[in-house]
Amino acid sequence: MKRNQGIWPLTILLVLTILLFFADLLVGSTPITISQLFANLLGKQDNDDINTIISLFRLPKAYTAILVGAALPVAGLLMQTFFRNPVAGPDILGVTAGSSLFVAIVMMTGGLFFGIDAFYGMTVVLSAIAGAVVLLLIILLVAARLRDTMTLLIFGIMFGMAISAIVSIIQYYSERDALRLFMLWTFGSLGGVTHAQLIIMVPLIVFGVLTAWLLSSKLNVLLLGEQYALSLGIHVPRLRLYIIVITGILTGTVTAFCGPIAFIGIAIPHLARMVLKVNDHRLLIPASVLFGMCVMLLCDMLTQVGGDAGVLPLNAVTAFMGAPFVIYIIYKNQHLKRTL
Repeated sequence: MKRNQGIWPLTILLVLTILLFFADLLVGSTPITISQLFANLLGKQDNDDINTIISLFRLPKAYTAILVGAALPVAGLLMQTFFRNPVAGPDILGVTAGSSLFVAIVMMTGGLFFGIDAFYGMTVVLSAIAGAVVLLLIILLVAARLRDTMTLLIFGIMFGMAISAIVSIIQYYSERDALRLFMLWTFGSLGGVTHAQLIIMVPLIVFGVLTAWLLSSKLNVLLLGEQYALSLGIHVPRLRLYIIVITGILTGTVTAFCGPIAFIGIAIPHLARMVLKVNDHRLLIPASVLFGMCVMLLCDMLTQVGGDAGVLPLNAVTAFMGAPFVIYIIYKNQHLKRTL
């Protein structure tokens, strides 16, 4: 019954995602009409400047918004289910902090020793991926020894804080130009991803999202507690491993190519729950994906409000939209606890 009730909201979200995708292609410092857009998409646009703007800049940016919108909410939903914590996000295990550490090393010290300016962009991506992989391996080793979920949560938070402290020390001793580049990376951006990088992003994110959806039934049981899941024959340690790996792949991929993006992974799963009024992951995962795509496309359009004055930082927009919603969720949960 509930699954049938979720079909209409998902259909509406899909239509809204398509509309926002085309709207995002129209928004920017250079005005583009709907006729010019569709002429380009159909291969009939004669204006080379318009073709360049749409094909090389706006289309990759819109595709990236869709991928980020799919990845982070699913990673956040997995963490909220895993820890049964409403404010758990995709970066709670420290994967984002690991990427930040390696990027900080590359940006603020690597260039001095290795001369990486010639291939700077891809070096940052590779260093972010390496940082995410290293942190993910550490978390997996710890998770194999810690059976208590809350202890793992505390470990992830403390480890992330320790890494952030190291990053702060590197920032303190770095040169001004290098520090500025690193700060710009921490703002998050959808505009730096090329077609070649999209070829890497797409399979990783599609794999992570589809694998998470295939685990929906087991995730539903996990919501009722690990002991209950064990009583039904679910191999909980293996499921924990799958959840951590999927979260690491999704979060690490996004952070590597777009920088750390805040609040989307925490807020969107709650938005999906509020609209669908279910806890069934078979519906929550596709709803979170579609809501995430819509919100990221909208955020990308909002970053363009500066026009010729420049593009707003992506994290400023996501925080402006997401922080009040997360505060509301925390308040709502505390209110429910008092009334029970």
